[in-house]
Amino acid sequence: MAMDARGAAVALLDAVLGEGQMLGQVLDDPKGPLAGVPPQERARAQRLAGSVLRHLEQADRVLAPFLRKSPPLTVRNVLRLAVVEIAVEGAAPHGVVHSAVDQVRHGNRTGHLTGLVNAVLRKVEPEAFAGLPPQRMPMWLRKPLVRLWGREVVSAIEAVQAAGAPLDLSVKPGREAPGEALPTGSFRVTGPGQVSALPGYEAGDWWVQDAAAALAARLLEVRPGERVADLCAAPGGKTLQLAAAGAEVVAVDISAPRLGRLRENLARCGLEAEVVAADVLQWDGGLFDAVLLDAPCSATGTIRRHPDLPFVKDGSEIAGLVELQAALIDRGLGMLKPGGRLVYCTCSLLPEEGEAQLEAALARHPGLVAERVEIAGVEPGWWTGAGGLRLRPDYWAERGGMDGFFMARLRRG
Repeated sequence: MAMDARGAAVALLDAVLGEGQMLGQVLDDPKGPLAGVPPQERARAQRLAGSVLRHLEQADRVLAPFLRKSPPLTVRNVLRLAVVEIAVEGAAPHGVVHSAVDQVRHGNRTGHLTGLVNAVLRKVEPEAFAGLPPQRMPMWLRKPLVRLWGREVVSAIEAVQAAGAPLDLSVKPGREAPGEALPTGSFRVTGPGQVSALPGYEAGDWWVQDAAAALAARLLEVRPGERVADLCAAPGGKTLQLAAAGAEVVAVDISAPRLGRLRENLARCGLEAEVVAADVLQWDGGLFDAVLLDAPCSATGTIRRHPDLPFVKDGSEIAGLVELQAALIDRGLGMLKPGGRLVYCTCSLLPEEGEAQLEAALARHPGLVAERVEIAGVEPGWWTGAGGLRLRPDYWAERGGMDGFFMARLRRG
């Protein structure tokens, strides 16, 4: 029996919740459970699985009164998907229940549970979702953020994460992009749709890039003709911004496969950059007027876009990432000409990957200064006292929020 979008969504949930795989890993695996599933069904499966992961806590609470013991993971995920489809996606209950029962009937060693699935889903009231709080972040992440910003802010972040992320676009100078113009210069498109079908895609007028991520290149303020290094560059949104501003860009990333997408976007948008697959810590490309370092991090600021992250990560990698980030900052500073500037950024909510890294870098490098600059659309309250820019998912909540980021511009004396 060919796997449809619902079956593929359950397979994705099994891989995330049972095997600790990220959704992207499963989707990109040519031998994975979605191999052979048509692109349109894969896209719908990814959307459905993401919706379940954003509302898993509520779905389990709604199901709990009707389950005396927990069924196997695949059956649980069938039930979760059905509840979320009915209560969140607004799907017709009859069709959803029929599909769920059918999935269990044809599943591997789950056929005997069709009666359970049918009985449970017919008792579930979609209204039970109403009034339930948004899904909470895992405690390893939630506790430090509550200490930092308080419960009210953290709850607001969780509400934005539960809603998912709209599509943000960065536009080439002199071109146009669809969607709502945001205060910082990005454009935002809401609602489902294929990216490549949007006006201006084929012409290379714009590229996909979260509005918060786009601020790092703006903070660098490159000038035409400057030699600029974009370190840890893939998937390449910042490289395109720097190239569009007229800089001579060298984009470096350790992952050759991920640089493939960067090259594709450069070609589509008619922009040029030197693309290098190398370990930044080992690479010697000479000296630069400016460096943009988007360092590897916990990615905790991107949960609205990657709802699988809280179920796969446990915070154990943070210490190693912090050490790597510090080494990359030092390496990037060593690439600067006298008076050169570096923008350090991470898509993390955790201060040890942001504010603390800025403080430590200033302490390690006498004469290094953090520069606060005026950026259109950036509110004064987003700046920290030390001169860093702290962006949170609950900023612009009424518009759909933004990714969480920390960024700082450093200049060598």
